[in-house]
Amino acid sequence: MVTFLVLSLVLIGFIGFVEKQTGFKTYQGSEISIAGVSGVYFVEEKEITKILNEAFPDLKPGLLLNEVPLKEIETRLLGHPFVKSAEAMIGQKGILNLKISQHQPIARIAQPMAADGYITTEGRVIPTSPSYTSRVLILEGKHAEKLMDQGDISRDMPELMDLIRFITEDEFWKAQITELEVNSRSDIRLFQQVGRQVIEFGDANDIANKFGRIEVFYQEILPRKGWNAYDRVSVKFKDQIVCE
Repeated sequence: MVTFLVLSLVLIGFIGFVEKQTGFKTYQGSEISIAGVSGVYFVEEKEITKILNEAFPDLKPGLLLNEVPLKEIETRLLGHPFVKSAEAMIGQKGILNLKISQHQPIARIAQPMAADGYITTEGRVIPTSPSYTSRVLILEGKHAEKLMDQGDISRDMPELMDLIRFITEDEFWKAQITELEVNSRSDIRLFQQVGRQVIEFGDANDIANKFGRIEVFYQEILPRKGWNAYDRVSVKFKDQIVCE
């Protein structure tokens, strides 16, 4: 009698396990997790849901899990300009878990006759977002527009990315330098938050040394001459500060 009872319980448990596992073999829905950038979401959950619905119309509850195109979903989501990485996996109860990270804009190329574009931390040029605006360093000038068309600052002008990172990673310079005018590889000009002087930086090499000379200008020349004494300051020549 005891043996029969034990076997019955085992059989009931096995049937329940099989039924449970069978329920897990079909797609039951999705859960989307998006990592924000400083609390800002350039990619919204509703956008991801729309992409899934339009690109994968068969992705509906009841679809066998082995028919859920995980790699294709990841590839399609990576087509979104603000999606940096996308990971798709099937979790418990047949739920499709999507983990998405965003590109982070650190500069913006402004064009007077065309749409602007963001520069990401990796140097990639992406479109601006219709939903959010990020307050970042502004780039203008003919060469900046040319770089935007080429699409990858790190590849086409890596020294400019070094300059952008130098400015944005320093608390003082990030607040003080608001715009770069990139006319050519050797003609970059800096515009300030405080001070009317245009700073002629030259090319984007020897960055730390040039900013060291700008600091000398701030600390030693301006206190004696005043903020409005000069219209132009040049540090493009080695070991020189030219003020006019």
